[in-house]
Amino acid sequence: MKFLEIREVTKNFGGLLANDRISFEMSQGEILGLVGPNGAGKTTLFNCISGYYPVSSGKIILEGRNITNNAPYQICTRGIARTFQIVQNFQKMTALENVMIGAFLNHKGRKDSYEKSLEVLRFIDLIDKRNDLARNLSPPEQRRLGLGMALATEPKLLMLDEAMAGLTPMEIDDVLDLLRKIRDSGVSIIVIEHLMRAVMNVSDRVIVLDYGSKIAEGMPKEIVQNEAVIKAYLGRSYAGR
Repeated sequence: MKFLEIREVTKNFGGLLANDRISFEMSQGEILGLVGPNGAGKTTLFNCISGYYPVSSGKIILEGRNITNNAPYQICTRGIARTFQIVQNFQKMTALENVMIGAFLNHKGRKDSYEKSLEVLRFIDLIDKRNDLARNLSPPEQRRLGLGMALATEPKLLMLDEAMAGLTPMEIDDVLDLLRKIRDSGVSIIVIEHLMRAVMNVSDRVIVLDYGSKIAEGMPKEIVQNEAVIKAYLGRSYAGR
């Protein structure tokens, strides 16, 4: 049984076809990169998988269970958590309180949620910032906090939407190390990213979207040599590296 199956998922917005019969499978413990030009349909696909958008047709199967068009809270309960392109932290709450919101999904008591949140903050290296308001954290720390909020729900699948946007090369390397730690803990990951060095470095496989359709799927070294991907996204200068 495959961990995640996306079967012919289509999403229409009136006359706009944002996702066109996208299909792929994912194994447990895999890091899957999702790339493509702006407007290719990557975030729309994330929104369909996580329940923010209802799919127009197709199916989303998690561990053999059809979760198509379930509500976001139901999908989170079943083990899928995500982050957003624009940071969605609660700015007037502390880092610890933000993470506790996620922890309450599986830890109903305040004490258990508190302990789980401290564990997550240690894992993402924000334990020293636990009492700081989210609005006072640096942009990289705020992105890491969003990741911590998602991890606190104890997901089986973590979906990251441009988690490395705006970071320095050193900060990107830190995030890549963290993603490997998360995968090693047993969590599968799908990552949308425009930083090709990052996504090619961390992904086991890469899927490429263009104009709402999947145009390629394969190992990173295969993707960078794919003619359709070079034409639609990478360009000759990248392929020649």
